[in-house]
Amino acid sequence: MTAAEILEFLMILSFGISWPMKVVRSYRSRTAKGTSVTFTILIAIGYVCGIASKFMTHTFNPAFWMYWPNITFVTTDIILYFRNKKLDAEADKK
Repeated sequence: MTAAEILEFLMILSFGISWPMKVVRSYRSRTAKGTSVTFTILIAIGYVCGIASKFMTHTFNPAFWMYWPNITFVTTDIILYFRNKKLDAEADKK
Protein backbone atom coordinates (compact mmCIF):
# COMPACT_ATOMS: atom_id res chain seq x y z
CA MET A 1 0.00 0.00 0.00
CA THR A 2 1.35 3.42 -0.94
CA ALA A 3 1.60 6.39 1.41
CA ALA A 4 -1.29 8.04 -0.44
CA GLU A 5 -3.47 4.97 0.06
CA ILE A 6 -2.60 4.86 3.76
CA LEU A 7 -3.49 8.54 4.16
CA GLU A 8 -6.79 8.07 2.30
CA PHE A 9 -7.60 5.07 4.49
CA LEU A 10 -6.86 7.08 7.64
CA MET A 11 -9.07 9.94 6.41
CA ILE A 12 -11.97 7.61 5.66
CA LEU A 13 -11.40 5.80 8.97
CA SER A 14 -11.52 9.04 10.98
CA PHE A 15 -14.78 10.01 9.28
CA GLY A 16 -16.01 6.47 9.87
CA ILE A 17 -15.43 6.80 13.60
CA SER A 18 -17.34 10.09 13.71
CA TRP A 19 -20.50 9.07 11.83
CA PRO A 20 -21.78 6.42 14.27
CA MET A 21 -21.54 9.00 17.07
CA LYS A 22 -23.51 11.48 14.94
CA VAL A 23 -26.19 8.89 14.17
CA VAL A 24 -26.59 8.04 17.86
CA ARG A 25 -26.88 11.75 18.69
CA SER A 26 -29.49 12.26 15.97
CA TYR A 27 -31.48 9.26 17.16
CA ARG A 28 -31.43 10.25 20.82
CA SER A 29 -32.06 13.97 20.33
CA ARG A 30 -35.33 13.40 18.43
CA THR A 31 -35.00 16.84 16.85
CA ALA A 32 -33.73 18.16 13.53
CA LYS A 33 -33.00 21.58 14.99
CA GLY A 34 -29.41 22.61 14.41
CA THR A 35 -28.90 19.97 11.71
CA SER A 36 -28.07 20.79 8.10
CA VAL A 37 -29.43 18.09 5.84
CA THR A 38 -27.86 19.89 2.85
CA PHE A 39 -24.41 19.46 4.40
CA THR A 40 -25.07 15.78 5.10
CA ILE A 41 -26.32 15.19 1.55
CA LEU A 42 -23.17 16.85 0.17
CA ILE A 43 -21.09 14.47 2.32
CA ALA A 44 -23.07 11.53 0.91
CA ILE A 45 -22.45 12.76 -2.64
CA GLY A 46 -18.74 12.95 -1.85
CA TYR A 47 -18.73 9.35 -0.64
CA VAL A 48 -20.60 8.20 -3.75
CA CYS A 49 -18.01 10.00 -5.90
CA GLY A 50 -15.21 8.32 -3.93
CA ILE A 51 -16.78 4.90 -4.43
CA ALA A 52 -17.32 5.60 -8.14
CA SER A 53 -13.68 6.63 -8.55
CA LYS A 54 -12.56 3.36 -6.98
CA PHE A 55 -14.72 1.40 -9.44
CA MET A 56 -13.43 3.42 -12.37
CA THR A 57 -9.78 2.84 -11.43
CA HIS A 58 -10.33 -0.72 -10.15
CA THR A 59 -8.65 0.28 -6.89
CA PHE A 60 -10.26 -1.94 -4.30
CA ASN A 61 -7.85 -1.13 -1.50
CA PRO A 62 -8.77 -0.91 2.22
CA ALA A 63 -9.99 2.69 1.77
CA PHE A 64 -12.55 1.42 -0.76
CA TRP A 65 -14.05 -0.88 1.84
CA MET A 66 -14.25 1.93 4.41
CA TYR A 67 -16.45 4.00 2.11
CA TRP A 68 -19.31 1.51 2.51
CA PRO A 69 -19.92 1.82 6.28
CA ASN A 70 -19.49 5.59 5.96
CA ILE A 71 -22.14 5.95 3.26
CA THR A 72 -24.42 3.67 5.29
CA PHE A 73 -24.10 5.86 8.40
CA VAL A 74 -24.54 9.08 6.40
CA THR A 75 -27.67 7.68 4.76
CA THR A 76 -28.98 6.63 8.18
CA ASP A 77 -28.36 10.15 9.47
CA ILE A 78 -30.30 11.62 6.53
CA ILE A 79 -33.21 9.28 7.27
CA LEU A 80 -33.09 10.28 10.94
CA TYR A 81 -33.16 13.94 9.92
CA PHE A 82 -36.52 13.46 8.21
CA ARG A 83 -37.84 11.41 11.14
CA ASN A 84 -36.74 14.13 13.54
CA LYS A 85 -38.20 16.85 11.32
CA LYS A 86 -41.54 15.04 11.52
CA LEU A 87 -41.22 14.77 15.31
CA ASP A 88 -40.46 18.52 15.48
CA ALA A 89 -43.61 19.28 13.45
CA GLU A 90 -45.71 17.09 15.75
CA ALA A 91 -44.25 18.78 18.84
CA ASP A 92 -44.94 22.22 17.36
CA LYS A 93 -48.63 21.31 16.87
CA LYS A 94 -49.05 20.61 20.59
